[in-house]
Amino acid sequence: MQHFNTYYGLSFEQLQLSNTIRQLWMEHILWTRFFILSTAFDLPDLQFVTERLLRNPDDFARALRPFYGERTAMQIRQLFTDHLLIAAQLVNASKSGDTVQADLQRRRWYDNAEDIAKFLASINRFWSESQWRDLLFEHLRLTENEAGFILTGQYENSIKEYDSIQAEALNMADVMTYGIIRQFNFR
Repeated sequence: MQHFNTYYGLSFEQLQLSNTIRQLWMEHILWTRFFILSTAFDLPDLQFVTERLLRNPDDFARALRPFYGERTAMQIRQLFTDHLLIAAQLVNASKSGDTVQADLQRRRWYDNAEDIAKFLASINRFWSESQWRDLLFEHLRLTENEAGFILTGQYENSIKEYDSIQAEALNMADVMTYGIIRQFNFR
């Protein structure tokens, strides 16, 4: 049996990194969707779904720690945790019809996305702040649309929006992976 060291131009290690980062972004959006659904329908699994969703920032930190060290990994963890907690507050405010609180949380959510974009650009010269801002803003827009569709019973639209969210998440994963490969000459 022949052993291949590359797969479409990626080394085995690069492919493993790509798979890890893609899995983390896919889990991020999947557990976010589950949170929205559990919140919208008052499902009894909400606590467990929330706990699993909030494990995602820890998983990102664990994956990025070998490249960026403990301190940076913990900063990423905190920024991503804040991102999820603010999103939860936005979903809850939207569900209850509290437009003032929803507007406040939306502003906080976009400010947090700005902070994430700035931070990522500060730790990797191959990650553009403006590119990350655009990616994250699109992620927020799509996720809020998805939640709105679910909360208003437009389930088919929520599924179509989720398809767009998946594509966006995979794009973010690839941008993240490519930046790490370039920054560290990761082979």
